[in-house]
Amino acid sequence: MEENSFVSKKRLIFIAVISAAITGGIIFSYASIMLSPKEIQVQPKINVERGSILDRNGKILAIQTTLYNIAVTRSAVQDKDLFADTLAPITGISRDDILEKLKDDSGDFFYLKKRITENEKNLVSEAVKSNSLRGLRLEPVQSRTYPENKLASHVVGFVGEDGFGLTGAEYSFQETLSPPASLSEVSPSGYNIMLTIDGNIQYELEKIAAETMENTHAEAVIMIAADSSNGEILAYISEPSADLNKFPQSSVSERQDRPALYAYEPGSVFKIFSISALLDMGLVKDSDEFLCDGLYVYTSPNGASIRISCLEHHGWLNPGGVIRFSCNDGTAQMAERAANSDFEAKLRSFGFGAKTGIELPGETAGIFKSNSTWSLRSKQTIAMGQEISVSALQMVEAATAIANKGERLKLTLLAKVYSHDGVPVFTHHPVPQGNPIKPETAGLMLSYMQGTAESGTGARASVGDVPIAVKTGTAQMIDPETGGYSQSDFIASCMGIFPADDPEIILYLVIVKPLGETYGGRIAAPVISKAANSIIDYLGLGRARATSVSHTGLIIVPRNEPVKLGDVMPDLRGISKKMLTDLLSRTDLFVSISGDGYVVEQSPPPGTPVEEGMRIELKLE
Repeated sequence: MEENSFVSKKRLIFIAVISAAITGGIIFSYASIMLSPKEIQVQPKINVERGSILDRNGKILAIQTTLYNIAVTRSAVQDKDLFADTLAPITGISRDDILEKLKDDSGDFFYLKKRITENEKNLVSEAVKSNSLRGLRLEPVQSRTYPENKLASHVVGFVGEDGFGLTGAEYSFQETLSPPASLSEVSPSGYNIMLTIDGNIQYELEKIAAETMENTHAEAVIMIAADSSNGEILAYISEPSADLNKFPQSSVSERQDRPALYAYEPGSVFKIFSISALLDMGLVKDSDEFLCDGLYVYTSPNGASIRISCLEHHGWLNPGGVIRFSCNDGTAQMAERAANSDFEAKLRSFGFGAKTGIELPGETAGIFKSNSTWSLRSKQTIAMGQEISVSALQMVEAATAIANKGERLKLTLLAKVYSHDGVPVFTHHPVPQGNPIKPETAGLMLSYMQGTAESGTGARASVGDVPIAVKTGTAQMIDPETGGYSQSDFIASCMGIFPADDPEIILYLVIVKPLGETYGGRIAAPVISKAANSIIDYLGLGRARATSVSHTGLIIVPRNEPVKLGDVMPDLRGISKKMLTDLLSRTDLFVSISGDGYVVEQSPPPGTPVEEGMRIELKLE
């Protein structure tokens, strides 16, 4: 057969060679790409500066700072003995432990110590430089400092090592304080949170609460002070409490946020709400009288009966007398007049059985069962503050209706939110929650409570020259083992509203499991008096013996030398503005000065460790 002139042997060889060359080139190219180092696209890390938390006066309660991790690469450490000898005294880690970490073969990288301060970082840096150490680097990490330590710790909250809030406002306002980072933002910053808490009132009431715990040997003390006109909480105390700068070492009891989480039977303080409800429904009048013979007995149409004892034989009492002497018999007689469903609905209008919506995690709604499940005695015992559990926050919010002419106001801990450059983005305004009672009912109950402070169970809560409305309570606690009421465990409490003729402040105290004396009128009422006096003087409320001027007797002699900061904050009181020039020039600190003359107040206080990024506020006069 004649060979095709196009498909010749030479052509076939040529095509095969070309094909092999092309295939080889492709393989070589792919191999080069696979074997050559990859260029890794690293997304730039954006650190969001977490916003600060302040009290209503601008006192810093939480602020962003920088700490450092000591990172070590084992293979780069040339002289292990020198490395260990140098760093042991600085880090507080023993020489042997450092050597053991260096010899560990589990990996080439480890952290020698995490979250060291600016001062420790400087010591490590100097030691590394002077001894020519290799294999160590310092990684900056954002951290949180709490200049006031324990002050309002349950409200402020705590931030974990991952930068996320774990408790309190740090948790509730996580995305406000530290918004998610965005690549479009060059240096994002969180918003600053201004709380309604007044640091000065908080400090004084915390001292009083601690004294109360010591004097009564109580398990815990709760105290809340609120502005009755807008629902803003001025002081929020739960003792024992934790030091936020040592939060991981605190106990479970110190971390427990009792005003929001703890549900308990309120006892006789609850009578101000149950009797207000009965008055407002028109079932009881101020002129009505009830005979207390020491025992309330009720027999239903089907023959079932209940018996409720009273502490005294009070005789004939009107509703004001029932409040003044905390009469169980009279309260039960009044409650008997109400239909179960109407009574329940009226009490729920005060907010019982529902969360207040306070800006804190884990709030309890308490326990308030539907009237369809009530027993024969439920209505009467609920009226006396038993068979219903509440939170301290619910009690204070319900009291706003009595203090505010019948209008209940939502409680809040948030006063303002503003950006890092000071632009306000939120300001709190009162949030009405309905009108459980009429203005005249609220006024009548205030007069009853004022009588209680003048000549009733709350006489020890009186502040003398400022009219105060008071109701005390003593409640038996449930014994978890028997399911019945304990004969040894009690809750003593007291509610104060002042001035009674034009309310501004609601003050509520709960003493959990006091030992010895347990009656609220004897151990809780005096504490309300002391706390109310402190608030009245601080706010400058009108009184016959008002404290208008006070002086410690300490005279500060101005110093005329420039301020130099060391490892801790010095006492700057008495320093002139002129002597602060060097401090103002520091680029690693945020210094804020208000006023002229000499320093009279400073934050943080003397003795606070100086750290990079710290905010220093000075008031001059």
